[in-house]
Amino acid sequence: MKSVWLGVILLAVIALPAFGQKKEQERVENAGRVMQEIMNIPDNIPQSVIDRADCVVVLPSVVKFAIGIGGSYGRGVMTCRGGKEFQGSWGAPTMMALEGGSFGLQLGGQATDFVLLLMTPRSADNILTSKVKLGGDASAAAGPVGRDASAETDATMRAEILSYSRARGLFAGLSLVGSTLRPDNDANEHLYGKEVSAKDIVFKGGAAPPSAHLLLATLDKKSPKNKSKN
Repeated sequence: MKSVWLGVILLAVIALPAFGQKKEQERVENAGRVMQEIMNIPDNIPQSVIDRADCVVVLPSVVKFAIGIGGSYGRGVMTCRGGKEFQGSWGAPTMMALEGGSFGLQLGGQATDFVLLLMTPRSADNILTSKVKLGGDASAAAGPVGRDASAETDATMRAEILSYSRARGLFAGLSLVGSTLRPDNDANEHLYGKEVSAKDIVFKGGAAPPSAHLLLATLDKKSPKNKSKN
């Protein structure tokens, strides 16, 4: 009997890493589908806005729950343009976690997809190294929507992070002020099969996993060049 239990434990030890990797691969693939679907919405993220973004965070199916003023919990991915100045092609994804309360998340308990655009190098650097409170550690605002919307509005120009949501078939800018965003390095270890930090993934480059193909292809097609310096 003892040998049987040892065998079961051994199989579990072998299977758990593979299960964790598959789960994170599915999250990355889902993020790609969400980004592609949002980019196909007629009045989606304005071109002038996404062209100024250094990084994009995609959080599929964020779950809301009612505790006090409300709360949120979600897991997703972040991809940045390559290089220290964020001027290259979109690079390998790092896993991210969204947590915390917000007044704007009470949407009937339905899961919501979120897309966050990081508009400054400072916001990207901060999020890659620590937990960041949106609206506190980094200024955040609901992003403008529609092909005719501009990145030159006061709110857009001031915000370090612009947020968008999709729920019940509706796409809109929705504030996530009060929530926190942090690297999910345990998930990175599962995805890449080794211990690696979010900052190393973004700044040291390396091959993106096959599961990121749709996400990166969608962003490369929509916004191949960073125009924030123009």
